Amino acid sequence: MSKKLVSEKYILLIRYFFRKYPATPYLLKWLFISILVGVSVGTASAGFLISLDWVSNFRESHQWIIAFLPLGGFCVGLMYLYFGKDVEAGNNLLIEIIGQGSTVEPKPIIPFRMTPFIYLGTMVTHLLGGSAGREGTALQMAGGIVDQLTKPLRLTESERKILLIAGVSAGFGSVFGTPLAGAIFGLEFFLVGRLRYNAIFPAFISGIIANMVTKLWQTKHTHYHIDFIPEINPLNLLYAIIGGVFFGLCAATFSKVIHFITSLFKSKISYPPLRPVVGGIIVALSVWAIGSTKYIGLGVPTIVESFENQLPVYDFALKMALTILTLAAGFKGGEVTPLFFIGATLGNALSYFIPLPMALLAGMGFVAVFAGATNTPLACTIMAIELFGVECGVYVAIACVVSYLVSGHNSIYNKQIIGEVKHRRFENEEGKTMGQIL
Repeated sequence: MSKKLVSEKYILLIRYFFRKYPATPYLLKWLFISILVGVSVGTASAGFLISLDWVSNFRESHQWIIAFLPLGGFCVGLMYLYFGKDVEAGNNLLIEIIGQGSTVEPKPIIPFRMTPFIYLGTMVTHLLGGSAGREGTALQMAGGIVDQLTKPLRLTESERKILLIAGVSAGFGSVFGTPLAGAIFGLEFFLVGRLRYNAIFPAFISGIIANMVTKLWQTKHTHYHIDFIPEINPLNLLYAIIGGVFFGLCAATFSKVIHFITSLFKSKISYPPLRPVVGGIIVALSVWAIGSTKYIGLGVPTIVESFENQLPVYDFALKMALTILTLAAGFKGGEVTPLFFIGATLGNALSYFIPLPMALLAGMGFVAVFAGATNTPLACTIMAIELFGVECGVYVAIACVVSYLVSGHNSIYNKQIIGEVKHRRFENEEGKTMGQIL
């Protein structure tokens, strides 16, 4: 048989296979893209986490450096004012691109400088003693990296949105060591009440690969432990609902206050670089007055301790205040790890009068406040199962769902779109963004 006939035979077999299994080209294409996304974002997350650990340790060993927080904020403010206005929206820019309708003029490719700018800004915040997290940085770094693939891969605008969802999933999953939660978060965070299932394969593959790559770089994630889960009975479920109400109220308060303080800074201080100067002075003086660095940075040691020991009941409030001041003033970083701190310490405080195990309440608060503040109850439930074990699943699911409902149409992301209202009271708000409601 001639080579030509053999080639034609194989071509016919391939065509037949693709007709028989039409999803195959899609799977192969997005498997390749997801590998690119996972490797690049996972590597970036590893470098970010290692750097973050180093600057945090340096700050704790040289606490005098906190006095330079206002100066650091001024420098970052100048950098964004003159070179980063088009990427200053951060996570809201990602949400706006992913959530925009097909009739809207497509937004230009996200400038790659979003990645180094948010990285540098976050390093300055943590080195000099601001209270911030890492999720916002991971998502923005991922968005700045993966959107550069849009043109070389000749993706359509719809495929570009899938690419960004995959990037968000990879960034979130790798920075927290929760690939499944990362995937669900990427599908859930931009559109309240709905999931975008056409991105489910890239989201999961990208999140899993990114997490694997981050581990290959020998980057460590924090481990949490809930040593006792009580039996599921009507009374314990009622306690979980009560806890969820408190977590939802806390989430709504955080979202409302941070938007209010942000607008206050903008209305009172017209020159953007001066906002973090004022905020930095207040935060630095607060740290000096409190006499502890417990409430700045990520606060991971306190989160871990909230699972093990009874803490002061005011820990969550102090962390909330310093985080709101830091981020509202214009410092860079994320809200999520501080929300973990706030939720875990609030759960710890609730154990004084809710008769559930302290560690379980801390774990419920850890994810439920985050669920209410970001409107991502499914991602937060999966995250709890990945972090704490499947045994706590029923309790954290109830806490997350109740917090999601109680928090109302509030969110730390003001560009988040309401795809489906939470209950009938909000029917006239469907299709609006959180910013329009606020």
